[in-house]
Amino acid sequence: MTLAYNPANLFAVKVWEVEFRNTDQRTLIARIYQPQGTGPFPVLLDLHGGAWSRKDRYANEPMARAIAAAGMLVVSPDLRISSEAPYPAAVQDAHYAIRWLKHKALGWNGDPTHFGVLGSSSGGHVAQLIAMRPRDARYAAIPLPEAPHLDATIAYLATRSPISNPVARRAQAEKKGNAAMMKKSDAFFSTPDSIHDGNPQEILERKEKVQLPPLLIMQGELDDNVIPPIQEKFAATYRSAGGECQLEIFKDCEHEWTAVPSPEADRSHEMVMAFIAKQLRALQKAA
Repeated sequence: MTLAYNPANLFAVKVWEVEFRNTDQRTLIARIYQPQGTGPFPVLLDLHGGAWSRKDRYANEPMARAIAAAGMLVVSPDLRISSEAPYPAAVQDAHYAIRWLKHKALGWNGDPTHFGVLGSSSGGHVAQLIAMRPRDARYAAIPLPEAPHLDATIAYLATRSPISNPVARRAQAEKKGNAAMMKKSDAFFSTPDSIHDGNPQEILERKEKVQLPPLLIMQGELDDNVIPPIQEKFAATYRSAGGECQLEIFKDCEHEWTAVPSPEADRSHEMVMAFIAKQLRALQKAA
């Protein structure tokens, strides 16, 4: 394939939806953003946020559409929320989505050879877990009979306000007297040990054997939900473990600044696209 991804491109984008997976609670839907060009195009999975308790495939529409317009097949799936099933259900859904999209991509003019993931807030948390533990049997629990040989390894990960340390994030919610946010955390991490098992920061501190694909973290300076020191510590730990981590602090921005049209939201789109282009160039050079 041609790995080139040029943020200056401007393709028309066809958008449609498909059934992604049936669960006991509902049918999960995936939203497809397909650039209209010769292709095949590189592939990106977009994982939505919502404190594990809300939102869906529409959550990151502006960024997904912008990335697709520059020449990338982008797919945004629903994930189960905590009221439907606690940790690790959403991680299992995302793990399945990676394998499912790798299997489907060629039929949508995509080439999944160098597969990337984009994750926002709790979606960033889910993405970090899979990036580091792509072959964890618990996360891979949902079979894909059509392609049992596929795994969930990824080439790179871009995130916005990821919950890199859910223990520290819950402590921040308690400090702020944010009972609603504490409740959302406790609903997802429904057993005492799960918040430690599913904690990217602690996984690194425990020196687990993990994979460390190149990582972008975009963080709002004024975020009082996932505060900048959490990301700074995680980025430093990730680098110390041998991974490449680009941390960018967006001045005067809060947790969900990318959701509202603004120059800083546009800059976040441009930053993600530049990061992707850099990673694909490096992969092309190494090939």
